[in-house]
Formats: sequence, C-alpha cells, structure tokens
Amino acid sequence: MLAKSAGTLPLPFQKWFAEKGWSPRAHQLELSARARGGENMLLIAPTGAGKTLGGFMASLTDLAERGKVAPGSAFVGVHTLYISPLKALAVDIERNLMKPVSEMGLPITVETRTGDTPQGKRQRQKLKPPDILLTTPEQVSLLLANKEAERFFKDLKYVVLDELHSLVTSKRGHLLSLALARIRRHAPAMRTIGLSATVADPMDLQRYLAPQVEGEPPAGLITVEGGAKPNIAILQTEERIPWSGHSARYAMQDLYPEIKDHQTTLIFVNTRSQAERIFQELWTINDDNLPIALHHGSLDAGQRRKVEQAMAENKLRAVVATSTLDLGIDWGDVDLVVHVGAPKGASRLAQRIGRANHRMDEPSKAILVPANRFEVMECRAALDANYIGAQDTPPIAEGALDVLAQHVLGMACAEPFDADELYREVTSASPYADLSREMFDRVVDFTATGGYALRTYERYARIRQMKDGRWRVSNPQVAQQYRLNLGTIVEAAELNVRMVKRNAKGTVGRGGMSLGKVEEHFLEQLVQGDTFLFAGKVLRFEGIRENECLVSQAFSMDPKIPSYAGGKFPLSTYLADQVRSMLADPSRWHTLPDQVRDWLAIQKEKSIIPKRDELLVETFPFRKRFFMVMYPFEGRLAHQTLGMLLTRRLERAGAKPMGFVATDYSLAVWAMEDMGKRLQSRRLSLADLLDEDMLGDDLEAWLDESYLLKRTFRNCAVIAGLIERRHPGQEKTGRQVTVSADLIYDVLRSHEPDHILLEATRRDASAGLLDIARLGDMLRRIKGHTHHRALDHVSPLAVPVMLEIGRETVVGQAQDDVLAEAADELIAEAMA
Repeated sequence: MLAKSAGTLPLPFQKWFAEKGWSPRAHQLELSARARGGENMLLIAPTGAGKTLGGFMASLTDLAERGKVAPGSAFVGVHTLYISPLKALAVDIERNLMKPVSEMGLPITVETRTGDTPQGKRQRQKLKPPDILLTTPEQVSLLLANKEAERFFKDLKYVVLDELHSLVTSKRGHLLSLALARIRRHAPAMRTIGLSATVADPMDLQRYLAPQVEGEPPAGLITVEGGAKPNIAILQTEERIPWSGHSARYAMQDLYPEIKDHQTTLIFVNTRSQAERIFQELWTINDDNLPIALHHGSLDAGQRRKVEQAMAENKLRAVVATSTLDLGIDWGDVDLVVHVGAPKGASRLAQRIGRANHRMDEPSKAILVPANRFEVMECRAALDANYIGAQDTPPIAEGALDVLAQHVLGMACAEPFDADELYREVTSASPYADLSREMFDRVVDFTATGGYALRTYERYARIRQMKDGRWRVSNPQVAQQYRLNLGTIVEAAELNVRMVKRNAKGTVGRGGMSLGKVEEHFLEQLVQGDTFLFAGKVLRFEGIRENECLVSQAFSMDPKIPSYAGGKFPLSTYLADQVRSMLADPSRWHTLPDQVRDWLAIQKEKSIIPKRDELLVETFPFRKRFFMVMYPFEGRLAHQTLGMLLTRRLERAGAKPMGFVATDYSLAVWAMEDMGKRLQSRRLSLADLLDEDMLGDDLEAWLDESYLLKRTFRNCAVIAGLIERRHPGQEKTGRQVTVSADLIYDVLRSHEPDHILLEATRRDASAGLLDIARLGDMLRRIKGHTHHRALDHVSPLAVPVMLEIGRETVVGQAQDDVLAEAADELIAEAMA
C-alpha cells in the first residue's frame, strides 16, 4: 500500500513517510500531480485531512528535484508564495513546514514576511529570496509595487492560498486578486493552489483561483469527504442565563472545571472587549494558578508571539482569543474549544471548532457558552448546522473601487503602465471581471487628479501621463507614501498604551513597556484616575502624551472595558432563518434549557410566537413611554437601518418617536404617542410603515443627513489613498483623519456628487453598514404576514431588547431621558 501510494514521490519523501509509519493520502498525491501538471487547484477538506502538506507537496517535490542553487549562480526568484490571512498562521506554518523539510534533509529555505518582520530582513529577502515565502496579502502588494518585482517573481511556480474562504470575501481578497493578476504577468506559468475547510459555493473559489480570460477553465476541484463529527455541547449550568448582554460572566464558574479537565483549552470570543473581560474573570477564579493567556489583535506583537510560542510548547492550559487564532492554526495539544457567545455563522463555528484535535479520524470537542437567552437558540441552531455540514460563507462581492484605485497607484510605483494593458490585467481577476472600461478610466483619472472637484490641487496628482501615453508615478514621494499607507484594513484610530510609573508626588515618568493599542474614541472618554482592563491588567489612565496613552498599574474592582469598533460579526442569514424556525416550532424546544423553554412558553401565553415567515410587532406602555418591538431576526445591521427609516416615518405620522435600539434579533422603538392605539384605530398602518419603498426616497433622504456615509467615506478615502494616515516619522491622529475626510466629503457632495469615491462609499454602506439587500429581502418576506399584538405590559420576548436601552441608543425627534430601566422590574412585569 505504501509503495503504491508513495511511488510518485521522490525517494526522500517515501523514506520519510515510511519512517513515520504514514502513507500520503490520495488527495495529497492527486493535488500535487494535477498542480505539477499545470492546473490551478482547489482542495476542500475537513480539519485534520492534511490540507497544508497537500498544498505544499508540489512545491516540495519540485524543489527537492531541483536541488540546491549553486553559490554564484544567476539570481533565482522566489519559488513558492504561501499567502495567509493571519500573521500568526504564517508563523505557525513555518514551524510545521520546517519539521518535514529538516527531517528529510531537503535543501529548501523557508521564511516568513509579515508586518512584524524586521525591515532589514525584508530588504534582504528582496535581494536573496527564500525558496518558499510565507506572507500576507499586503506584503504581496508591497513586493509588486517595487521596480524589482519582475525579477523577484519571474521564477515563481506556485501560490498556495490558505483558508481561502476567509480571504476572498473582503477587500483584502479584492486586493489579492489584483496582485495575482499582476503576478501572472511576471510569471505566466505560475499555478495557484487554494485550501479551504468551509465553503458554501466552491465555484466562487474556483473562478477566483483562475484568470478570467477566454479559454481558461476555473480551477480544478478536489473535495475530501468524511472526518469524525465533532463533539459539541452547550454548557450546562444551574445559573440563571441572562436576558441580555454579552459578558457570559454567569458561566465562568462552570467553565473553569472544564479547563482543569483538559490539556489545553482555546476560548474564542467575538470581540476584543469580551476577550479582556473573560480573561479577567477567569483569573479571578483561578485558584489553581493555571497558566492562562490572552491573545487579540490590539496587543503588542511581542506579547502575541510569546503566547503563540508558549502554546506551541504546551505551556498553557487556556488561551482567550478573538479571530486572531481561528484560522488553520495547529497549536500544540489543544483538546477543547470553547466558544463564548453565539458564533453568528455555521461556517465560523466549524472553523473555530477545527482548532481542537487536528486528527481527521478523531472528533474535535467544543462547548458553546451562550451569553443570553436568544443566543441559546442561536447556539443550538449553529450546533445542528454543524452536524449536518451546513455552510453559510458569503459569496464573493463585486470588486471594490477604492481597492482598485490603490492597486492602480501601486502599479505606477512599480513601472509606467499602459491603461489598455492594465485594464485587461485587472479584468482577469474574478472580482473585477465585469468592470466596465468607463469605470476603470474613472478610477485612473481619480488617481491622476483626485477628480473634477480636486484637480486644481497638486497634491492629488499622484500619477502623470507620459508622451507615449503610459502613466507614471508623479514623484518618488508618492511611491514612499503609497508603501506607508498600503492595505485595506482601516482600523479605528488607536493610540499606543505605554506603562509608566507614578512617583510619590503623583507625576508620571517616561519610558516603560508598550502593552498594545486601544481605540482613541474610548480613551477620549476617560479622565485621569479612571481605570480600565487591557492586556489582562487593571490600568490607571494617566493621560495622553503625543500619540501615546500613559497608564500605570492599578487595583480596582470596577474597571471600565476598552470598546472596539471592529469585531462584531453579523448574524448569518442561514442562522437567522434557523432561529426563526426553532422559535416557531415548539416541538424543537425540548433541546433548550428549562429556563429558556419556560420563557418561550410564557411568551406564547401572554402574546404569540411568530411563525417562520411572519413578523411579530408588539406595542405596550412602560414607564410613561410607549414602545413598539419587532422581531425580524435579520441581524443588527439590518435592524439598525430599519430603525432609522421607521423613526422617520413615525415622525411624519406624528407619533413623536424618541429613539430606538437594535439587537441581532429584535428592534425596539419608543415614542411619546401610543403607537398601539394608532395601529388599532388605523391612524397608523404597519403595511405602510414596512413598505419596501422605504428603501427608496426615505433611504436616500436619511443617508444625506446621516453620519454613517461620512464614516464610510473616510475608510474609502484612506484605502484609495486620497487621505494618508502615515507619513515618514509620524502618523495622523484619528481626529485629524476624520476632519480631513469630512472636509473633502462635503466638497465632493456639493460640487461633484458623482465622484468615484462617493459611488464607492454608497456601495460599501449598502452592503456593509446598512445591509440593504438583506433588509429588502425581509420586507418582501413579511409583506402580508405581520401580526400586531397590543399588550398592557412588556412581553417576555421583549425583555432582552428593552434591557439594551441606554447602552446603544440612536436618538430620534426628541432627546430621551428614560435610559436606565431596572432589569428586575422589567422581568417581573413580563413574567408575572
């Protein structure tokens, strides 16, 4: 069996497999053979199926047969690019790849190149590339924007794209698709190998991996079925499950014994603020002094690397982490994954569960910890989806225009370009396959002038047309600025947090270690002496000096939590539908905890339980205000947009709305007028309030007044290079970037409303901040299927969203002063 299956591999590989007592799997051999035969390939396989080794098999055998490059030989470019969505994954792959390379004695060099790689090493890699370079999308674009790009990439044979499903659906994926199109120009024989464990539509990825040119087929597909079904449970607890909130503090006493009973536990949360809170809670009850660590994107890179190294060496019993560790990483002896809070997507849950036990024929073990009662149902739905193998990865979106503008400038930095040639190259990338020539020319014009309203300003003329018609970069400073500002991830403005010491007089010194970064808008709310949690420590805010937040060690029982704008995942359409189905079917309630079943039963008694395709609208008075609560189950983004549009219509109807709050599951609007009586007397019509035409003129009118478009424009302007965050030796503060963006936005709105960046902004807002398509689907779904219940008091189902009032409100016509309803009073009234 071994000789037959391994016969196509070079002798060192056959010996290595034999010594290990292993046999290469059929899909690994097939993937290698087809890639070496000239096909672009996509491998979809469950965790533990050897995707990574399979992805590198063609490269390793190629390099083994080539042998070591003799000293003094002509320059040899990089042979294989491995592109990962995470820095930590690239580091992990280097460690795992070097083991078989060294054990087989292969003459192969492997190095990483990420934002954390020292500048000197990056420069050396350009002069002497390793055989295999493990990197990120941003670093690939940086390499391509160099005059030596063709020399560096000319010998490239393979590009391995790991966790492809997570790369392609974002603007990073758009930038990477354009980079792959340019790489094919430098290395026409290059082949791509995509690796993915979770994907809803493989053809999307197959097209992404192949150039979109006539006669070029999509990438070939290998699908590996099977793998042991994971062992997933929802945490059993005698504690009362909260009605709302996301802290899950109630569960920590029950979770701690699970950590003690396992070798290494990976605890995933959805936001960085959750990570800080859960880590602190676990340390508080850690009577056994178990080594527990924290890992998220705002921590200092050095601290993250120490945690990763300790995990690899099995020195930690638990790590609390965000999405920084949820993709493909094989850390030591992780034998339990805990997911705190609902996963928001079946595919995301499958991905995170896969971090436990990287053996295909043994089940991964996971525990879900819902943070509130609605999340119990969402966790149950995600658990059921995982057992049937359901996937809900989003489709690949149309290529973003701001990303294209960034790429156009990068190509000019590398060498003068011909617009016709670049257009053909760009449209060979699948997200841009349908890009019109007119739109492409508008992007080039924007890069050259800033657009009609800005063309008189020299600073926006970043490329110039030469006499032969080609476009070149205006001056070397433009290229320098491009390299400093490249990327599509626009984080909220952050300040570095530095630990300092306070002396006896209360003054603070300089120096001290860096702990990471915290978002600026959170720090602006603090005064000296306030305490907050960060990097697993309680810190005292001492002030802001230049672009740094100074803190000292503190002791407090009630520290604040840094808030982060990023990290809130949207509830997937699939899970939303499954939660509605579960809610509407009492025969499925037996899988839920007793207290959740009782909650739903009392809701059924006091009001109604909506059917799967129905919308329940409840109205009731509470504390001298009048409330309308809806239960669309379409996610926070769609609900926030619906709330904005509803308050406008209610204002026009004279109902005097005061504000609203949205969760993933429901929407509450409150007003000075009794909306229930208006609906009953037909002075207000649900059909009119929820008509699809609200997505027309009402939406446009609201967007014209809203701050949301300005926020979205700021991100587009940064990505497109219109506004630069970084300059040599300095970085703009968040306030400076915002002021610049707001000024330009107002100018363009007044003088060039069809500006290319305003169009990009509307596209982004529609798909991202507003979820317009999903809201439209919901309005069509519930048309003729709305049910109004006029109640005398709060219903059980309404309690969770009512408890959110005062945490995240958006004020309507009148300023609201009812922000702190007592939870006990609400619950007593609802459950009486």
